[in-house]
Amino acid sequence: MEIKQYLNRHLEPKTIKTYLTYLNHFFLSFEKKNLNPKTATYNQILEYIGEKRSHYKNSDSLNCILSSIKYYFDYLIEKQERTDNPVKSIRLRDKQSRDIQVQDLFTTQELELLLNRKERYLILKNRNQFIISLFIYQGFKNGEIANLELSDVNLKDGTITVKSSIKTNNRTLKLKANQVYFLMNYLNLERPNLLKESTNKLFISKLGNTEKGEGIHYLIESSKHLFKTKKLNPITIRQSVIYNLLKSGNDLRIVQAFAGHKYPSATENYKQTHLEELKNQVLKFHPLK
Repeated sequence: MEIKQYLNRHLEPKTIKTYLTYLNHFFLSFEKKNLNPKTATYNQILEYIGEKRSHYKNSDSLNCILSSIKYYFDYLIEKQERTDNPVKSIRLRDKQSRDIQVQDLFTTQELELLLNRKERYLILKNRNQFIISLFIYQGFKNGEIANLELSDVNLKDGTITVKSSIKTNNRTLKLKANQVYFLMNYLNLERPNLLKESTNKLFISKLGNTEKGEGIHYLIESSKHLFKTKKLNPITIRQSVIYNLLKSGNDLRIVQAFAGHKYPSATENYKQTHLEELKNQVLKFHPLK
């Protein structure tokens, strides 16, 4: 079994293409040093990541490189060519900036354009619509969506529950009417036909297994062409949802509970951003002399 066939069982086509490119660079780098990538050690891979850090300033790229290498060693383990994954425990500290940049935020109307995407696989239509709606209406994080279970949704009450994490509190949020429609169709028509293995996870991939974060993130990545001058990703979408709620006059404590922020300061940061924007608008039209 080739590595591409292995990746086909776990990832989306676009992600596979990217990972194979990174893996080819990984193989070539080791071959130039007369090293065998199959027997690479923890320290050798750390050195390789360090070399890549000087070329890639984007933390997303570095994490993709590391993820592709992790999949490669999992593949070798499955082929019984290795008994361990030397990079399994490596976590990069490089993180995408969480600073709120007003120029990158979206209005509710702009976010709803994401629901107009053309679906390549009709069996995923309602599933994908519901996933996107969780981003643009409830401001979910990528990982929160991937970790949802069947028991987290309540069709009768039209609600969805997010479990607490290190950074966020547990919260139960109301679904919009169109979200309930997407969810019902997915649960009744799509999920039973997609499912190939028993799981309590809510979202199933087109391959029949549990949907991973990469597949969910891809739904947002595929719509980047809609906004040429803004950074569209799960973080800026979540920031936009929270910012728009405060901008509409909602109470700070209500927005804090909605977002799951453990500390009021996290929500107040958005409030401060809004005040700075208003100040800049005043100065723009009524400059001090």
